[in-house]
Amino acid sequence: MKVDGWPARVLITLGFGIYRLWARTIRLRVEDPHNVIRFVRNQPVIFAIWHNRLLMLPRVFDPSFPTRQSYGLISASRDGDFIANWIERSGYGTIRGSSSRKGVIALRQLMDTLAANGNVLFTPDGPRGPVYEVSQGVIFLAQKSGAPIVPIHMEYSSCWRMKSWDRFVVPKPFATLRAIFGEPIRIAPLSEPEQFETERLRLQGAMMSLVEQP
Repeated sequence: MKVDGWPARVLITLGFGIYRLWARTIRLRVEDPHNVIRFVRNQPVIFAIWHNRLLMLPRVFDPSFPTRQSYGLISASRDGDFIANWIERSGYGTIRGSSSRKGVIALRQLMDTLAANGNVLFTPDGPRGPVYEVSQGVIFLAQKSGAPIVPIHMEYSSCWRMKSWDRFVVPKPFATLRAIFGEPIRIAPLSEPEQFETERLRLQGAMMSLVEQP
């Protein structure tokens, strides 16, 4: 059943209120062996996180990166409308588009955001998967913009797994969240398809090296 208009707005407002209360029960532990928090203070970056770990990202970003605005790339689909609303209510910006819809427009906006000293967030395997497989878009953006990619991963002491294509992870109340920041990765100018694939696999390997519970 589709819900639109004011009933949808009421449901979203109630749902977001529950989410904020729920997030406050989550205990945060940050692991930052490469001094990413300090690194991000000095330059804009491209954050990369697997799609199934998105839910509690504001719980990590609010205390870790409070001084620089971040923007998430969200699908231009109807499902993306809900995610965009949640991100904006959390105090972050959104850029709408994907490889299949409004991709060129979104790329320009991402480039402009980085040039204006803002961070951007990519889910390299979203919005459709395959799960844990990096798409080409994030490599292309890093190459063209010169901005480094910072892998981020989140593990929970207890959680539920949804029956979605990526087995989306939902932490249980009062779980401990381990936020793990990987080493920043710079993508050099690429001229050959083989180089592009090498860099894609390098990022994929770096992100998977942080995953303990696939």
